[in-house]
Amino acid sequence: MKEELRAILECIESEKTTTEDFAHARLPESMTAVQVRRCDVDMFQGLAFKDKDPRKSLQIDEVPLPPLGPNDVLVAVMAAAVNYNTVWTSIFEPAPGFTYLADFARMNKYNRHHNQDYHIMGSDASGVVIRTGEAVTRWEPGDRVTIYGAVVDPEAPENYADSLRNPKLRAWGFETNFGAFADFTVVRQNQLLPKPEHLTWEEAASMALTASTTYRMLVSERGARMKQGDNILIWGASGGLGAFALQMALNGGGFPIAIVSSDWKAEMVRRLGCSAVIVLDHHKGEGNFLKDDGSVALRDIQRLKVRIRRLTGGEDADIVFEHTGRATFAASVGVAKVGGKIVTCGSTSGYEHVYDNRYLWQTVKSIIGSHGANYMEAMDTIRLACKGSITPVLSTVYPFTDAKEAVYKLHNRSHVGKIGLLCLAPQEGLGIRDRELREQVGEERINVFRETPLTVAAKRHRRNAAA
Repeated sequence: MKEELRAILECIESEKTTTEDFAHARLPESMTAVQVRRCDVDMFQGLAFKDKDPRKSLQIDEVPLPPLGPNDVLVAVMAAAVNYNTVWTSIFEPAPGFTYLADFARMNKYNRHHNQDYHIMGSDASGVVIRTGEAVTRWEPGDRVTIYGAVVDPEAPENYADSLRNPKLRAWGFETNFGAFADFTVVRQNQLLPKPEHLTWEEAASMALTASTTYRMLVSERGARMKQGDNILIWGASGGLGAFALQMALNGGGFPIAIVSSDWKAEMVRRLGCSAVIVLDHHKGEGNFLKDDGSVALRDIQRLKVRIRRLTGGEDADIVFEHTGRATFAASVGVAKVGGKIVTCGSTSGYEHVYDNRYLWQTVKSIIGSHGANYMEAMDTIRLACKGSITPVLSTVYPFTDAKEAVYKLHNRSHVGKIGLLCLAPQEGLGIRDRELREQVGEERINVFRETPLTVAAKRHRRNAAA
């Protein structure tokens, strides 16, 4: 480890370090980062999505420290988390990330340095502020933070209504450079959120993006406006988004119905407190509600509707929490109740959705598009985390040197919850300051998704059976 990094870590680990100590800490000239390279953008050409292996495109190498703009903050990254946009960057879908970097660089002079021949990914992190730009007023060196992933122009008029309406909004570490998978990252000051101090670095790093996205989808007035008693159907309930949706549904007096793909995933969501679970086994051809010719499988949707009603006392879903896309969207529209809401933030199984429109217009249902969260929604979400009202859904943590495997695991969908990555943190379990709150919340609840010998054995048995 570089001498400068060792000294910074000593400052971070000490509770006696002052703002001045951080501000005067020496910085290295370069940093280690996980990146893709412009010269490799065609390496997967002609391959199916599932055959594109991110381990072949990802490189771990040294790059110069990025410069600071007036509204920027340099953060020492202690830990990060893997999101699906990391997978997209690594396999150059839906377009090479360098297309986004060039577009971002054209917006203003402070963005120009983002257009490099390398792209550092990662949209979730926790760490410590080390340097601030001259216009930064709310944050100081030494502040312990998590990072929210929406990059916006703070002066844009749209921000005063809802920053997600800003046409120049970009996703940090996906549509911008210098993401979380590095020793340091540069972000805007209005991307910083306080770190929940009862959590470790890796636990705190796993929450901001998916939890705030879920908050906007379910709770916010711009989303589904969940209320007490709502039946909420949650696709992919054992994943990062789905597991936070379960927690928020239960916190708000809703009745979540979890859809998962295996029995061991069903057990994980039951441990979160969800009693209504439907298993759709992909290995048995379940969970895709389109026929081979691309038309809607209405009988399969009706069968799913019957299963939901058995769990709800004969009621349909008030809200469908949708992020899986093409494979499930027809079912989402079909099973929502009359006047119900389908809220969607992604399409991991395909962007081109097919559904029977009669089940939308004749039953006055609503489809609500959602994308990330605005800064206030992100702050409301992290406030819940700081109080222990929502807890991490972290399942696995990889050392920085195994970043390729971490991304591959998400691409392969052989996981539950969120996947973490240690960056400057030398080991797991560091960063906790509020041990009293941690004890109140409970280790079992905080670690509900952490892999155990039992879950590892269950997954291994499942893979062997499928083979």
